[in-house]
Amino acid sequence: MTDTNQAVVFQAGSEEYALPILSVISIEKPEGITAVPHMPQYLKGIAKVRDELIPVIDSEMVLYDRAADLDEKTRMIVIHTKEISAGILVKDAREILEIPQENLKQPSLIAYQKNRYFSGVASFDNRMIMIIDPELLIESLEGMSEIKEYVENAR
Repeated sequence: MTDTNQAVVFQAGSEEYALPILSVISIEKPEGITAVPHMPQYLKGIAKVRDELIPVIDSEMVLYDRAADLDEKTRMIVIHTKEISAGILVKDAREILEIPQENLKQPSLIAYQKNRYFSGVASFDNRMIMIIDPELLIESLEGMSEIKEYVENAR
């Protein structure tokens, strides 16, 4: 995580995850998502946010191989990486949390290939929050290079 150790905490499945605040552009209600045929299952479609077309990623599909159920709590966390901005659909965007350095842990399961986008775990007395590195997440998603190309051409 960054020097500030602030993160946006969200729910996917029944667990809590977090994204470093410096990678988060905004938190939006998911509106105007246009499906794109023949794209990977994790991609819900594209959306226009602040006059920019961005791919919308289903966090439930990435983390649990099942589609998210959209309801009134569903939010889209808009992130920016070096190469692309993207929206991540989450069950609920919960809070912005200050994570003390001593609460950040590096469990060995992070080395597992399919979980390489986890950069650590924020461990508290009564809760554990997996920290997701947005750069590694985008990099790890199969087909993302084609999606970047599609979004560029659609602009």
